[in-house]
Amino acid sequence: MRTFIIAILLICSNAVADIWQWQDIVRTSPYWHSQGSHANLMQVRGWILQQQEYCLDGNRHVLFDHRGQFVGYIDNDEDREINQERINVKRELLADSAVVPIWLKGESNVRGYPFAINCDQPFAYLGDAMARFAGQDEQDLLYGSWNGLSIGSKDQPVSLKQALERVYQHHQLLGITTLPEDVVSLLAAKMLIESGGRSHVVSHTNAKGIMQLMPAVLSDCNIPAAYHFHRIAQMDCALRLLEQNHRNLRPSFELVFGQLPESKREELYSLMLIQAYHGGGGRIRSLLVNEQFNGPALYFAEHHQHFTAGDIAVGLVYHNMGRNGLGFASLYYVSDVSVARDYLCNEQIILGCNLESIMLVRDEQSMDKTQSN
Repeated sequence: MRTFIIAILLICSNAVADIWQWQDIVRTSPYWHSQGSHANLMQVRGWILQQQEYCLDGNRHVLFDHRGQFVGYIDNDEDREINQERINVKRELLADSAVVPIWLKGESNVRGYPFAINCDQPFAYLGDAMARFAGQDEQDLLYGSWNGLSIGSKDQPVSLKQALERVYQHHQLLGITTLPEDVVSLLAAKMLIESGGRSHVVSHTNAKGIMQLMPAVLSDCNIPAAYHFHRIAQMDCALRLLEQNHRNLRPSFELVFGQLPESKREELYSLMLIQAYHGGGGRIRSLLVNEQFNGPALYFAEHHQHFTAGDIAVGLVYHNMGRNGLGFASLYYVSDVSVARDYLCNEQIILGCNLESIMLVRDEQSMDKTQSN
């Protein structure tokens, strides 16, 4: 009964419900609400990552709804409790003015609704990450050897961009990758998002280095502890991990989404493959084959003409948030990588990076969606 009531509220009510949880918003959102969600989230996350629009000065929280749509903002105070109070006041005002149908009170350890995110995320700024990736500062250049591959020299060090391309080409020559060139732009985007091009970053989960690899993965790649932050070794390991995920994920993906038009199918697969890198191949595969989690996948496969590839990739995660180890970091990841790849391709040429082709695919998918509605 409560689920039914919340569903009605999401569609047609202003009611205040500060005793419910954000998971109820997810559980009662129809799958079709994922239409446009990828573009919506890319807009909000793009403001943060590129310090634009409502996040131009970084001193704000922006609020968005269950479809990723921007609905408002608050100016930050230095005091976190005051910020929380301001966000809740804004939530109530948005519900009272029918911008959102319902609001949930947030607290220090409780997420409210509409969802709120801080613009102040300096470690995620793409401008700084791109400068490191392109080797604009001499300290960001590198040279060295790993696993039979030598890149650059002391007199002629190379950028992260050049090194990543070189590692991919080496894997091609060895015949140990079946992945197309577009994997290079996706890995580059991942690098910009997760480490910002910093070589000695360690996350709160102990992911390490330029590619943010977990110790178990580094061990699987036979990288000794003394070389965990070796940038060429990290790139080599990242490509091996992606190839492994590819071999495990592709058959299940084809079973569910094999009937999609080729351009949409390959764009969706690329996004799911990079999501598997982030969240674990088994977890992402379960969104396709596990009956507890694959309801969204089956729906999107049947009604794919109403959604872009990005909408589907976001929707698979969104409608499973709060279970299977999926949370807001997983939700943001697809949009962040998409923003970073577009940014990367706009700024410089890299293997597998054809922004015109990427945007054509998105335009075609958006057109398909408009025609079918």
